[in-house]
Amino acid sequence: MRNFEKPTRSVAVSRHAMAATSHPSATLTALQIMEAGGNAMDAAIAACAVQCAVEPGSTGIGGDCFVLFAPNGSDQVVAYNGSGRTPAALTLDWFNERGLAQVPRQSAAAVTVPGAIDAWTRLHADHGRLPLADVLAPAIEFAEEGYAISPRVHRDWSREVDLLSADPTAARIFLPGGRAPKIGEVHRQPELAKTLKRIGNEGRDGFYTGPVAQDMVAYLNGLGGLHTLEDFATAAGHYVTPVTTEFRGYTVHECPPNGQGIIALLILNILSRFEAKGDPQSPDRLHIELEATRLAYAARDAWLADPEKADVPVDEILSDALADRLAAMIDLRRARTDLPSFDMPLHRDTVYISVVDRDRNAVSLINSVFDSFGTGLVAPRSGVLLHNRGQSFSLTPGHPNVIAPLKRPLHTIIPGMVTRGGRVEMPFGVMGGYYQAMGHAHLISKLFDYGMDIQEAIDLPRLIPTSNGTVVEAEYTLPDATAAELTRRGFVIAAAEDPIGGAQAIRIDWDNGTLTGGSESRKDGIALGL
Repeated sequence: MRNFEKPTRSVAVSRHAMAATSHPSATLTALQIMEAGGNAMDAAIAACAVQCAVEPGSTGIGGDCFVLFAPNGSDQVVAYNGSGRTPAALTLDWFNERGLAQVPRQSAAAVTVPGAIDAWTRLHADHGRLPLADVLAPAIEFAEEGYAISPRVHRDWSREVDLLSADPTAARIFLPGGRAPKIGEVHRQPELAKTLKRIGNEGRDGFYTGPVAQDMVAYLNGLGGLHTLEDFATAAGHYVTPVTTEFRGYTVHECPPNGQGIIALLILNILSRFEAKGDPQSPDRLHIELEATRLAYAARDAWLADPEKADVPVDEILSDALADRLAAMIDLRRARTDLPSFDMPLHRDTVYISVVDRDRNAVSLINSVFDSFGTGLVAPRSGVLLHNRGQSFSLTPGHPNVIAPLKRPLHTIIPGMVTRGGRVEMPFGVMGGYYQAMGHAHLISKLFDYGMDIQEAIDLPRLIPTSNGTVVEAEYTLPDATAAELTRRGFVIAAAEDPIGGAQAIRIDWDNGTLTGGSESRKDGIALGL
């Protein structure tokens, strides 16, 4: 039951269909698409396209996309990996010759061939119902006629003025008058509208061949990039088999590597070795979650990569033996100081979308440009903002995730899905870059260990271990007494400068024939139903 002494929004409840996104315009678009005869896949793609316009710092058609889909209420979950690959000519030697120890953010080298449009068009062709042009029409209208700037969008936008100022097209489009648009001002992206129209009419080829691809390749080549028209023309994501684990009687599904969803499952496997009792925000419980995350992330950084280019030990990561071994390393008396080092940048920008329709098709979709506004580089004629996902590669020779030709990087964005008893139970997701794996496990535990409702679980204070030993970033809502006790045990609690992550989820009540949803209070979004 919800504790009304703690501030949190009510869950959304409906009978027929529901959408939950991080922007009101996207949620409303999803509902309108379903009212017009579209299904959950149409609605999710339409909502995502709208967010590419109205929330450009978080997502875009120049990013990547992963999707989990449960058709007709079943537990037969379909996964799609829409992450892009490096150019065929890009090698580790290229970086060594230039004395680079890491991939620069605002560079062509940080741009893998975007996979989002491939994912949208393939999934729409296979599982959608309405014409693609109709699905993209709301986004085109927002980009062409304008959209009002919402509070969280403005906050994130205003922090990237220096990045956007460094690229002439980005500055022209995203800094009208030399500044970030203010709350309530109207912003337009006419080049994006034109490109979306082309995609609506031509499908995948409208992005990966022809004028749009030519614009992106010429622009990247002008910045020293090695991308070719062939790299774009041959780019393709693919259907993959989800990885799963059992947690408290539920089956949790994630996309397999190169994404980090398998690490969310590893954290859940570790948590399953501990009894959930008392306050979910108690020092003991948070100590366990922090240590489980630190251990699992160390495994992630050692093993995760593109399985087509490296040996990723999926069975070992999901094994009982590993979960037992890592759980045994957690000492509630003190934080461990001997973990392997790992690098974990925080608070990347992403949008996550949950949709369930009348037929109980359930879509869990996530789309990202990685950092806020990605590289900050925009192709001049097509208006495509390009992501910086290439920064996730290692430049260490021999590392599984080392950069190489036609390779996909370790990916942070992970949609989730829960099933039980032969039926889909809940599409869910948690945004926030490297936080996402911990965020998935944290949310699932609060729902199934402690019986919280979706919104209450989303609104709980969040914290995350950083790459600096026992340093933990915590939101200001973490109780002082809990922070003090974690400090006594050896954690170094640091105030988070930004809200940590964001989440959406929709739970299906099969007994009553209803839907319950929640959306992130740290962002501008909302969950609504029909």
